[in-house]
Amino acid sequence: MIELRHVYKRFGDLIVLDGVDFEVRQGETVALLGPSGVGKSVLLKHINGLIHPDSGEVWVDGQDVVHLKQRPLARLRSRIGYVFQAGALFDSLSVADNIRLGITDEDCAGDEEYCRNRVALCLDLVNLPPETADKFPSELSGGMRKRVGIARAIAGQPTYLLWDEPTSGLDPVNADIIDSLVEKLDDELGVTSVVVTHDVRGAFRVADRIALLRDGRIRAMGTPSELRASTDPAVQQFLERDLTIPVTH
Repeated sequence: MIELRHVYKRFGDLIVLDGVDFEVRQGETVALLGPSGVGKSVLLKHINGLIHPDSGEVWVDGQDVVHLKQRPLARLRSRIGYVFQAGALFDSLSVADNIRLGITDEDCAGDEEYCRNRVALCLDLVNLPPETADKFPSELSGGMRKRVGIARAIAGQPTYLLWDEPTSGLDPVNADIIDSLVEKLDDELGVTSVVVTHDVRGAFRVADRIALLRDGRIRAMGTPSELRASTDPAVQQFLERDLTIPVTH
């Protein structure tokens, strides 16, 4: 379970998070919606301790992330896969070596046979052919690089997956592929996921619940059906970006 309690964060004079309360239940997928620049990625980085709040609490699996010492925090992070917005692949490393960086168990990371098998499995899970392992990021399309980033995020067999704008910069076809992977990995791996996005249609497709971040606070949170039925003008204004959203949850 993930829980943020009354989290405040500012950068200089800019208040980014203004008393955020946010909860993700074990096994569910929550999409965090909001306009670009509203602080969605900042909230996400609080979950694995990349950013600390000015005040408030962040709890993951009953652990107080803000006050964890270095080793316990490292152990917690080893159970949290992070899908970066731009992929964040190392251009000088092959796809296989990029994925191996996600293997967080030290004994497994030093076992060549385990690593080869794990890389092959992760490539298969993100629907990339085995020969992709020997390629370099510069040889891949944008959509393929995104999928390699996802493969790296799941290489350590995480309990949680944090997705930072996974479809950003992709054409509709590749965006649909990534949305399908979010659904597939949640089902097959049983992970708990937080998906940061400004893609309304994608959020309604993949999420069990959706939260709308606006003006530093969670303005609304509920199932896709509940958000569609909301009478809050701010919610309706944001959802009007796509009036054909299918409500399937």
